[in-house]
Amino acid sequence: MKPLSDRPGEDSLRYAYYPGCTLVTTAREYDQSVREVCRKLGVELVELPDWNCCGASSGHSRDYWLSHTLTGRNLAIAEGEGLDIAVACPACFLRLRNTQYEFKNKAGLREKLPSLIKLPYTARYEVRHLLDIIGNVAGAGAVGKMVVKPLTGLRVVPYYGCYLVRPPELTGFDDPENPQSMDNLLKALGAEVPDWGAKVDCCGGSLSFTNRDAVIRLVAGIVAAAREVEAQAVVTACPLCQVNLETRQSGENPLPVLYFTELVGLALGCDAKPWLRRHLISPAKISRK
Repeated sequence: MKPLSDRPGEDSLRYAYYPGCTLVTTAREYDQSVREVCRKLGVELVELPDWNCCGASSGHSRDYWLSHTLTGRNLAIAEGEGLDIAVACPACFLRLRNTQYEFKNKAGLREKLPSLIKLPYTARYEVRHLLDIIGNVAGAGAVGKMVVKPLTGLRVVPYYGCYLVRPPELTGFDDPENPQSMDNLLKALGAEVPDWGAKVDCCGGSLSFTNRDAVIRLVAGIVAAAREVEAQAVVTACPLCQVNLETRQSGENPLPVLYFTELVGLALGCDAKPWLRRHLISPAKISRK
């Protein structure tokens, strides 16, 4: 089947892609699957030239002006490219959206930011998360029509975490308490997606470095909720959530934790070996199923 953007009457889906620090280091499987899935779907990602760290997760708590300078520079570069920004990491997404929101609503930042970043910026273009682009802009239904290997018999729970859809005045693309974008996308791939109670619970985030016991306790609650509905894997859109859930589980037979783009790629017939072999908890049973 043709990519979405090649179909008659459909606009090209073209974005400035901001991978952020994590996707080019510890979460390379996420970046690889994002790029391959978007290529398959006809969503063109143009990597943002000379992008810099967004400052997550500590920059905004240390220095107000520095935090907006870091994100504002990326926003301005994308504006110079004339494109909306596509972001895969929820922390990066939230930081970029926050600067855009405050630029529009706070005169002080609006007046000072261009001189800080030494670039013109008018907040003309949008910042979108890849889940929003694939699940809502391209559309779960349209993606479902391109499936060649349905995920039939695979029972998974979508884990959004606490950053991706909160606060709603910043994120704006799904319900903050019961989001459905990933649910609908996974169902369109043929997977079983049960309701469960931990989809927006916190995994502990960067506390994994400073309070490991707290993270272990939070992860245990999330995994227990997934097991309660007999899930075979947890699916996320966040690199920090993924690493916490994968490395802080305890006990025998830990649940695999996959990125949503990895499952989209499997269903679209992509070669998933380069992604799946990077996981600490083997998803081999899932890929065979």
